[in-house]
Amino acid sequence: MSRADDAANDGTDPASTLVRATRVALIGSPNAGKTTLFNRLTGLRGKTGNYPGVTVSRSTGQAVVDGKAVIIEDLPGTYSLAPVSPDEQVVSDLLSGALRGIDPPDATIIVVDATTIERSLLLVSQALAIGLPTMIAVTMIDELADRGGSLDLLRLQSILGVPVVGIVGTKGIGIQAVRDLLVQPQAWPRPVLAPPTDPTERAAWISSVLERVLHQAPANHRWTERIDRVLLHPVMGSLVFFLVMLFFFQVIFTVAAPIQDWIGSIFDGIGSWATENITWAPLAGLISDGLVGGVGTVLQFLPQILLLFLMISFLENVGYMSRAALVMDRAMGTFGLEGRSFVSLLSSYACAVPGIMSTRTIPSSRDRIATILVAPLMTCSARLPVYTLLIASFVPNTVVLGPLRLQGLVLFGLYLLGSVSALIIAGILKKTRLRSDSLPFYMEVPPYRIPGWRLVLTQCWDSSKYFLRKAGTIILGTSMLLWILLNVPSVTAPPEFNEQQAASYQLEHSVAGSIGRAVEPVFKPLGFNWEINIALIASLSAREVFVSTLGQIEAAQSDDESSISEALVSATNPDGSPVYPPGTVAALLVFFVFALQCMSTIAVMRRETNSRRWPLFAFSYMFALAWVGGFFANTIVTAWVG
Repeated sequence: MSRADDAANDGTDPASTLVRATRVALIGSPNAGKTTLFNRLTGLRGKTGNYPGVTVSRSTGQAVVDGKAVIIEDLPGTYSLAPVSPDEQVVSDLLSGALRGIDPPDATIIVVDATTIERSLLLVSQALAIGLPTMIAVTMIDELADRGGSLDLLRLQSILGVPVVGIVGTKGIGIQAVRDLLVQPQAWPRPVLAPPTDPTERAAWISSVLERVLHQAPANHRWTERIDRVLLHPVMGSLVFFLVMLFFFQVIFTVAAPIQDWIGSIFDGIGSWATENITWAPLAGLISDGLVGGVGTVLQFLPQILLLFLMISFLENVGYMSRAALVMDRAMGTFGLEGRSFVSLLSSYACAVPGIMSTRTIPSSRDRIATILVAPLMTCSARLPVYTLLIASFVPNTVVLGPLRLQGLVLFGLYLLGSVSALIIAGILKKTRLRSDSLPFYMEVPPYRIPGWRLVLTQCWDSSKYFLRKAGTIILGTSMLLWILLNVPSVTAPPEFNEQQAASYQLEHSVAGSIGRAVEPVFKPLGFNWEINIALIASLSAREVFVSTLGQIEAAQSDDESSISEALVSATNPDGSPVYPPGTVAALLVFFVFALQCMSTIAVMRRETNSRRWPLFAFSYMFALAWVGGFFANTIVTAWVG
């Protein structure tokens, strides 16, 4: 077995273990098709890590060509090698050999969008000036032809003095030609005469190249222009974004619900089998209450998570995200931020961790910190199981107007509350502690493209794997620990208690029950009892654990096969009052809008800000908002309901 196979099998970064393996860096501007080429060459087997000494992530993968391993490194997208952000700085430093602990690559592939080649030639000229063996991969050649454009690739190759290959990544066109060249990347020619470095001379060089290779410029994308008249309009564009999000939240309770019920029935069957066939009571309880009631309850919400990631991936690849950023740039400016911050905040809808990491593209350090501090307020996928469970259990699915139903509107309102709160907090931070001058905002707006289904599904699955990984690690571990704490010490219930009452008695007098009662003075004004308190404390590891904890508690106390929603609705206190009256449900929903209950997010905030002060500040102010918001929600709804 080769050293390349060893590295692939043990899960290590091949770039760090294959000393003799050739490293080829992919560079290009955002939306140029760089990642699609990377996936084609590496077979979707890329690994992600960090460059030593910095927080910018690196994606590396292995392409096997003629039995030899070639390491492909997908660098962060950049428009220029004159850096204005941490991502661009890393690209520039890596290529020039100035990045500590990492040697420069053996060769580079510059990915160029054929439809925007004029803008791409600036990056080409800067990369060629470094002098590494280079090839040019010209993407979107099919779209260029469809729009009446004509680009002479052979002439471009002759002028630049390096190999030039036209590709269509989504269709696999030209990929084999790239692989053939990867047999000996070190043999690729270096430019005999590097482009000039003086800005004026470089501009003249770009114009000269274009005159000789671009026989016919592509016509403007007709449908793009028509759609952009609406989507880039300050008012209509904002309205469309509002309607898109509203539509999605309606879909969650219609499309995903039947699949959720099917997954739930599978786990119910596993729990029933364990109860009926495992004779050792502790093991049966561990499986039925700990595993099924904990992890199984969370996994029921995988369809909603998949829908969320699918929507975000599709909107990003179709070209809508950059337009949303441009439309929102003016609104963000009102709160002291800019369009790049909007992109990071929008990414946080999937998960705050990649949203916070994406702030590296923001040039201003104070804008970065402000965005990081409010990113956890955006409603991430981890909140979705909590929201879906509580809304599906306690909010009637009544029709409000046409296709709009109350459950979807409540969910949309929670997302809206988190987003508006994030902007308000950011505005306060930017006018006080993090005041700074605004920097110019630029973003390339690509034409609308129908993304390849493979790319969308791959991105959706990659994001969903993070959710499943948490279910198999953090949530599983927490569920096991909670099952122990809920069953220790073992107490004997009064003889007159029935089985369900005896189970409740055991939980209340367990270690977990004691912890829940100990913090009751803090959460009682919000209407939370000891059961809810346990779930809140457990959810500090990950928000989804709140659902798994309630699932365990209700599974332990239930004497039938009712679903967790039915168990929550019928749950009562010893005095006969409901555990979840309307005020308590409202307080829980609002509490989860604001509270920072995710250790992974706190760890990433610590790493990205290089400080303990900012994560502590974020956790403190968000807990204060959560408590105050929950208190007012409980008070108002309780008074309103009567």
